[in-house]
Amino acid sequence: MFRPGQAAGAPVKAFAEDLAPGHDTGWHRHQRAQLVMSAAGTLTCETRDGTWVVPPDRAVWIPPGRQHRLTCNAAVAVRALYFKRDFWDGGQRCRVLHLDPLLRALVLRAATPTRGRPAKGAAERRLAVLRDELAAAAEAPLGLRLGEDARLRRVTQRLAEEPADNRSLAAWGKAAAASERTLARLFLAETGLAFGQWRRQARLLKSLSLLAAGAPVTAAALDLGYAGPSAFIQAFRRQFGTTPGRYLKET
Repeated sequence: MFRPGQAAGAPVKAFAEDLAPGHDTGWHRHQRAQLVMSAAGTLTCETRDGTWVVPPDRAVWIPPGRQHRLTCNAAVAVRALYFKRDFWDGGQRCRVLHLDPLLRALVLRAATPTRGRPAKGAAERRLAVLRDELAAAAEAPLGLRLGEDARLRRVTQRLAEEPADNRSLAAWGKAAAASERTLARLFLAETGLAFGQWRRQARLLKSLSLLAAGAPVTAAALDLGYAGPSAFIQAFRRQFGTTPGRYLKET
């Protein structure tokens, strides 16, 4: 819930809630831009344009007015900040940001109720540091764009739901009423990824939610369409720089 006593015109408003497994906020939007952090657990943010996965110590930037919904397979501690337009502009596209220890502490401090009110000067200085750290935050490769072309979206929406589907690009082209060449061009033009790269990204993002919910590595690999855990672990390491087991421990 919103912290009590927050002024309607405050440059930054905070929200904190612990979500139960299976929680779904439903589609909604906010007038203010939003930074949604996972303090514990893995969160998924969906918009009409794509999907973003938010593991612990990451946060998703959601521009003002963007329709979205948040879901989780396991319990998640959500800490969110809502910004006035003149506080900080993170851009007009959703993206996941990596939170270093300082930025994480600043977000948690802003979203955690404290006794009494901080001195005005201290509060302004913290907000200034928060703004500077947000501007310097690195983007994490945890998003998946769906594209706008109707033929492309027939493929991307289905694969986002079922990334284990192993159909070839030619077979997907037939299902989407597009030639293989046209579909390949659309993937590159509208998602920035070739078909094979896009499907691999969809599988790896889905794996984060499965692993966070307690799925064993072997079960996650098979559920995602890999022949076995070795192929999955290799793909995971190439994308995230570590193994699934170590990734979960580190986050």
